[in-house]
Amino acid sequence: MTKKSEIKLLGTVASPFVNRVQFVLNLKSIEYEYIEENLAYKSELLLTSNPVHKKVPVLIHANKPPICESLIIIEYLDEIKPDVHRILPSDPLERADNRFWANYIDNKFFPLYEEMRVTPGKEGKDAIKKGIIEGSVLLEEAFIKFSRGKTYFGGDDVGYLDVVLGCFIAWTKFIEKNNEFKVFDEVRTPRLVEWVKRIWSHEAVKDVIPGNEVLVNFYMMLQKYRPPRAV
Repeated sequence: MTKKSEIKLLGTVASPFVNRVQFVLNLKSIEYEYIEENLAYKSELLLTSNPVHKKVPVLIHANKPPICESLIIIEYLDEIKPDVHRILPSDPLERADNRFWANYIDNKFFPLYEEMRVTPGKEGKDAIKKGIIEGSVLLEEAFIKFSRGKTYFGGDDVGYLDVVLGCFIAWTKFIEKNNEFKVFDEVRTPRLVEWVKRIWSHEAVKDVIPGNEVLVNFYMMLQKYRPPRAV
């Protein structure tokens, strides 16, 4: 087992991208030191470890150069510990397909959550909701394809896309509650509704999913430092 002192993770508990890395660390039983960052007053360690984007998560492995960006980090973890809970499939085409959907989730689907926050007015928010709902249908179709009738995107157990999408569950529930609609529902996305329940209770996930109070505090910080657009 990797020694605790060998791996450090810079993050903030409300960040789904940080949670994503924590999921994989837990799946692989890798011990690590977690260092909480205040994103309003970023530490010198964060600024020097990620001078390009100045964002979390950042993984520091022993005396090696820091690794930034959550998708890059989780693939790195998969490669340094391939014998424990491999998350990416072995087939090159399947890996490419997984990465395509990960790119869709991170760059097309989840950004709509932030767009919902900053968009003023009912008409604008309704248009964002429509986009999220359309995206959820695509993700339901992707789940059916990848799961092949089994429990997870990865089949019988949690895989790459389960981690990639699963890290957004807490924020999904937060968005649903505050905007009075369902991202995933029993009629439109029945397989994903069941999948959410399984991921939510998974041993590797449940202890790092942020609670509602954490999300509210982070949301208020966003409202202060990145306020919604004017009407």
